[in-house]
Amino acid sequence: MGNLNVNVGFAFTGSFCTHGDVIKVLQDLVNEGAQVTPIVSESVKNWDTRFGAAKDFLEKIQVITGKKVLSSIVEVEPIGPKSLLDIMVVAPCTGNTMSKIANGITDTPVTMAVKSHLRNQKPALLSLATNDALGGSSKNLGVLMNSKNIYFVPFYQDDPTKKPNSMIASLELLKPALYKALEGKQIEPVVISR
Repeated sequence: MGNLNVNVGFAFTGSFCTHGDVIKVLQDLVNEGAQVTPIVSESVKNWDTRFGAAKDFLEKIQVITGKKVLSSIVEVEPIGPKSLLDIMVVAPCTGNTMSKIANGITDTPVTMAVKSHLRNQKPALLSLATNDALGGSSKNLGVLMNSKNIYFVPFYQDDPTKKPNSMIASLELLKPALYKALEGKQIEPVVISR
């Protein structure tokens, strides 16, 4: 166990191919002593995919964190009024979720959790995983890059030839980005190469 004395909201959205790697980061945070409140989108809660069954994934999150997984707007709304968290992490953060956050749309558990948390002027850290970051979602990425209390895990083009609009966060930089965000700083460079 480490000494990371921080309350982290950790929200998963539907970039299912990244969940295996993201769960390792979640485990590292818990091992370092973070108190983690797990949150999932409706798609993560309900969809069985080629990457696994939804109920198995939720059970794994619950075992790692030792807490009930929050999966409804009603469950996450108190995050802000009760000032429950020091930082909110969205990993993976899909283009859909990023775009909703940029436009103030709070119709999912994850977007409501972020909105509720941000009312307290505390940091939210987004870990992108989207095939559309340099396409239709790029304007929303730009909005969030210039938004107060929004920070990013450094990201890169994961396949410029086959998916030229796709960007994905470098998960090994999630923890360093989290530490910086807690200081009110964006880890740099935010756009990296691979």
